[in-house]
Amino acid sequence: MRGKGFQQANVTMLPVSLAEDFEAFCRMNSAPLPLIYRSCPGETHCPPVAKDADIRTDISRYCIYDNGKMVKTVSNLKKYSNEFRDIVCFYLGCSFGFEGKLKEAGIPVRNVEQKKNVSMYRTSVPCVPAGVFQCLLVVTMRPVPAQMLDTVVEVTHLNPLAHGAPVHIGDPALLGIQDLSRPAYGDAVEQQAGDVPVFWACGVTSVEAILRAKPALAFSHSPGCMFLTDLPDSSSTSSSISSSPIDPHLIPLSFKLSQNPLLYSLASKRAVHKIRQLENIINKKNPDAVIDHDALVRCCLALSHASSVAIVTHHLNRLSPGTVAMANMLMSLGKQVTMVTDRIDSIQKSVSIEVYPQTGRPPEAKR
Repeated sequence: MRGKGFQQANVTMLPVSLAEDFEAFCRMNSAPLPLIYRSCPGETHCPPVAKDADIRTDISRYCIYDNGKMVKTVSNLKKYSNEFRDIVCFYLGCSFGFEGKLKEAGIPVRNVEQKKNVSMYRTSVPCVPAGVFQCLLVVTMRPVPAQMLDTVVEVTHLNPLAHGAPVHIGDPALLGIQDLSRPAYGDAVEQQAGDVPVFWACGVTSVEAILRAKPALAFSHSPGCMFLTDLPDSSSTSSSISSSPIDPHLIPLSFKLSQNPLLYSLASKRAVHKIRQLENIINKKNPDAVIDHDALVRCCLALSHASSVAIVTHHLNRLSPGTVAMANMLMSLGKQVTMVTDRIDSIQKSVSIEVYPQTGRPPEAKR
C-alpha cells in the first residue's frame, strides 16, 4: 500500500510521435521536469515506479487537451483506452515529495498548515527548448521563516527528484510574478511575519509545454492531483536521472544580497569555503582594511546575478593586468563590462587595453 513517505509524481501523457522531443525537453530542463520513468507506447502499468498501478485510474483527476486547449477534466481515462495505445507516459518528480522532509526538520509548511494546495505561478523565465516543446517556467512558492532558509535549502537540495533546491528566494517580480495573491494554479498561501517567499521549479511546467506544442490529444494529472509511487521520498532514490550520491560539499548555503528588492542567492559550501579562504588571506595582508565576514561571498554572488558590471579605476595608464583579466573573465560569462576612469585627455596615448569578448576575436584596441 502506498501512502505518506513516498514520492509523488506529475504525469504527462503524449502521442508517441512527440515522445523523443519531450524526453529531450525533460533532459534539458531537469529542475522543473526531473524524469523518473518513461513508459512504452500504450503501457498503462509502471512496475519500476509503482507495482499494480494503472495510470488510467490511479490519479484522482486528469486533464484532457485537444490541440493545445484544456477541454475538460475527468476522474479516469478508461474511456480513452483505444487512444491510449499510441500514448507514452512520462512520470516526473513533484515538490510534494519534500514537504514531509521539511516537516521532519521543523520547517513550517504554510500551504499544509492552511489546508491549501501549493501556489503555482507562471514566470517570465524561458525553459530550454527541445523540438516542438518550449514554454515559460512554472514555479511553486512556499513562505519560509528567514532564519530557516539554510535548512530548507539543504533539505530540498537533497531531494533532486522533488526539483531540488530553490530557483529563487525573494521578490517575486524578479521572476516576472506581479501578484502572489493570484497564482496560475493552486491556491494563494498567506505569509506569516518573518517569512520569505521561496520558489521551486514546478512539474506543471509540462502543462504549459502541452499548451504551447498543441498536440491533437494529450493527457496530464490535474495540478495538485498527483500520482503516488512506491519510491521513498528521499535523496537515496535511484532513477534515470540520479544514481550517484550527492556530494555534501555541493550543498548550498543562502546569502541575503539586498533588501529592496528582496533577494537571496545560493552558493555551494565548497565555493563558500574557497572564497572565505581568500577573504582571510586579504585580511591578513591588509589589516588596516579588513573585509567584513562573507562580504566577498556576497560580492561574488552579486556579480553572478548582474547583467552589466562597471569597473572603476583611477588612472587608465596604471591599469593592472589583474583588472584587465577581471574584465575579460566577466565578459566571458556574458556580462556587459564598462570601464570608468579619469578624463581621456589625462591618459597617455601609448596605453592600450585589450578586452576580449565571448567570440574570442580581439576588438579594436582602446587607447
